[in-house]
Amino acid sequence: MPLFGSTFSPKKTPPRKCASLSNLHLLDRSTRETDLGLEYGVPTMNLAGQSLRFENGQWVAESGSFKGERREMQRLRRQNQQLEEENNLLRLKVDILLDMVS
Repeated sequence: MPLFGSTFSPKKTPPRKCASLSNLHLLDRSTRETDLGLEYGVPTMNLAGQSLRFENGQWVAESGSFKGERREMQRLRRQNQQLEEENNLLRLKVDILLDMVS
């Protein structure tokens, strides 16, 4: 029995097989979609009884939705714009004050 060395020597692991035995990665996207049924359609969601769908990078209301809430949306947009302008003004004032201090 050795004092300082270990007689344990693990066996070498066999080489791994190919990561994927499937040839699906060789197919182009349209072929995979038609063969495997990967056409999901337009994403839709329902929030508080109002239906929205995702088109061209934006959420769009389904027809008939949000008709009664247009005034509130316009009011919120105006309020948002006012707050952004106020925020920009305050940032400008902070920049000016920092320039005066330094």
